[in-house]
Amino acid sequence: MNEAPIGVFDSGLGGLTAVKELTHLLPYENIVYFGDTGRVPYGTRGSEIIKQYAAQDVSFLLSQQVKMIIAACGTVSSVALELAGSLPVPFTGVVKPTSAAAAAVTRNGRIGIIGTSATIRSGSYRWELNLLHPEIQVFEQDCPLFVPLVENGFIQRDDCVPREVARRYLSPLRDAGVDTLILGCTHYPILREIIGDIMGDHVVLIDSGKETALYASHLLRERHLLREEKTEGECSFYVSDSTEGFSQIAGIFLGQNIKGNVSRIEIQDYPPYSP
Repeated sequence: MNEAPIGVFDSGLGGLTAVKELTHLLPYENIVYFGDTGRVPYGTRGSEIIKQYAAQDVSFLLSQQVKMIIAACGTVSSVALELAGSLPVPFTGVVKPTSAAAAAVTRNGRIGIIGTSATIRSGSYRWELNLLHPEIQVFEQDCPLFVPLVENGFIQRDDCVPREVARRYLSPLRDAGVDTLILGCTHYPILREIIGDIMGDHVVLIDSGKETALYASHLLRERHLLREEKTEGECSFYVSDSTEGFSQIAGIFLGQNIKGNVSRIEIQDYPPYSP
């Protein structure tokens, strides 16, 4: 048993999809969340910058004495994989658990992937899916405007702005006949209703935040790292930009007032983690 918190990081709000699932799966666990809102989005940046940012995010979480780190960010999970083998605590990204879930549910072997530009360029999901089942056909589409839309609160199902953007991005995947769609960035499940409307009821949407939270909970149980005390866990939130904007949107998404639990940090004060 281990009383230390679980550490989760993302470029902004998207990783809250994983936090939301973790609080349901592991209600007694404490969670420390860092959203790098001052440098969002990661997905449009070069791989070396992404690696640097991820290493700084990890450095901050380790300073909080976490027992596990979850990179709830498709971009980091795709580009900064070398972090996984060098940390002193268990680590997971989103690519492996999400790919396994998609491969398990597809009926026609045609899987679509949407992600940031960096994630799609990396080919991480395609590689993982082909490793699991070489016969699977993969169709990819980067959606660079989705993260800014979510970060700025354009998330309502009836809003014509995110709907039109989603229609343009998703039409080629719908026309390709995919029956499973990986939401390869943890921001994207926040637009799940809009994406589902455009893709149709016959397409299964795979939530990377949910699948990663499930995988993390299994890993913690296997390694006997769950908290022993059966009292409700607490979530602490940290950001690298304004706390007010984050609190408002995150509170709506999580269904609770988190204003008093959000702190701003200077992420540049944390040197990139190196083993």
